[in-house]
Order: sequence, then structure tokens, then C-alpha cells
Amino acid sequence: MLSTLIALALAAASAGSPHGLWKTPAGGQIRMAPCGADLCGTVVGSPHLSKNPDQKDVLNANTALRGRAIKGLRTLQVSPTGAGEWHKGWVYNPEDGKTYKAEVKLMPNGKLKVTGCVAKPLCQSQTWTRLGN
Repeated sequence: MLSTLIALALAAASAGSPHGLWKTPAGGQIRMAPCGADLCGTVVGSPHLSKNPDQKDVLNANTALRGRAIKGLRTLQVSPTGAGEWHKGWVYNPEDGKTYKAEVKLMPNGKLKVTGCVAKPLCQSQTWTRLGN
């Protein structure tokens, strides 16, 4: 009984926090965690990594970075700007090798809205679903 109550309390606490493991629409798994005062996202897994765990960042616009591993790569860093919102940061897309201006918002339904922009209004958003802590 006590373990059930503790599990419920932890689940409720994590629902209001962006920290934890998230699933992207394409099936990627991103670990969101604090990095100093900012919020950072690191690649944990993806369908591509399941097939090739040693996948490298071969599309990076910076040729010197093309040998780094995708698994464990920091792909997002944003600064807090309000309750449940982080702006003034960047998101890196290993699928095109480009970095974009980023915004992250924790939605009332517990999902995470991640937006990348070349320049406003040229933006695209994704909704990420929590997988765990």
C-alpha cells in the first residue's frame, strides 16, 4: 500500500516537471534534465539507433562534428522564461544537421510542446509524450 502511494506521489510530481524521458512523434527518446539553470535534452534512443547503435552525426553542418555519436548527444538547451516555459535556446536536428532557435512549453495535458524556428514565423512544433522519469 505504501509503495503504491509513493509511486502515485512521484507520478504527480513529475507531471508538473519537464524532467524525465520523452518520446518524440518519430519515436525518438529524449532525456530532459537540468543543465545549470537551463533545461537540456539528450538523445537516449530512436528507431535509427535500434538498427545502428553506433550512428554518427554525419549530416552536421560543421564537418568537424560529424564523427560524434548520436546516442548521448545534447540536442536541446533552453532557458526558463516563466512557469512551464523555456525560450532563448536552441534545438539541434540530427536528421538535417541544422540548429534552430527553440522554445519548450509544458502543456496542461502533461505533454511537452517543442518548437524550432529558423526565424519567426518560420517555425515547426512537435508534441512529445512522457515515457517516464
